[in-house]
Amino acid sequence: MSSSWGSCTLAIALAVTAFAAQAQPAASAAASAPAPSSPAKKALVARLLKLQQPGIEGMARQIAERPAAEMLQRAGQALQQVPADKREAVAKDIQADARKYADEAGTIAKNSAVKLAPSTIGALLEANFSEAELKQLVSILESLESPVNRKLQAMGPELQKALGEKLVAETRGAIEPKVKALDESIARRLQPPTSTTAPASGAKP
Repeated sequence: MSSSWGSCTLAIALAVTAFAAQAQPAASAAASAPAPSSPAKKALVARLLKLQQPGIEGMARQIAERPAAEMLQRAGQALQQVPADKREAVAKDIQADARKYADEAGTIAKNSAVKLAPSTIGALLEANFSEAELKQLVSILESLESPVNRKLQAMGPELQKALGEKLVAETRGAIEPKVKALDESIARRLQPPTSTTAPASGAKP
């Protein structure tokens, strides 16, 4: 399995971006040279990895679940070939198999990702950031762990619900006709083509 970090290391990416915006440009020679290691740097990197562990585990689980998601998509298409009276039962069995796979594979991937993180992410951070820079990154990430930020994150569903309800009410009149038109268009496309009989030779249309 392979994957770029993407959104799974959003906190680190935000921290690096915030630090880069504040820091003065370094000399090109210093920028190309690896930052020297030290016990203090190793401790800071370990702290960063600990702060990012939920994101690391989430990334690993997404990678592990990707094959199941692709198979479920293909299965959804194939289910149309299953007799209608058996379709629901088959779908439930497939979903149960996928959940079992996700639980088992996700656990394996999460444990491996946490184990591999120090020699991959940790090594890159230690080589590319100075001790002072690592301290600033830890400070930024720890601020994301603050009680105030946690309170904001906990309110996420409530905030989304408040906006979502207003958004649906505001746009219902404009969106519902489009939904209905799309539904009707898809239904027409799924109808079997009507057979047409070619006119006999010489017959008038």
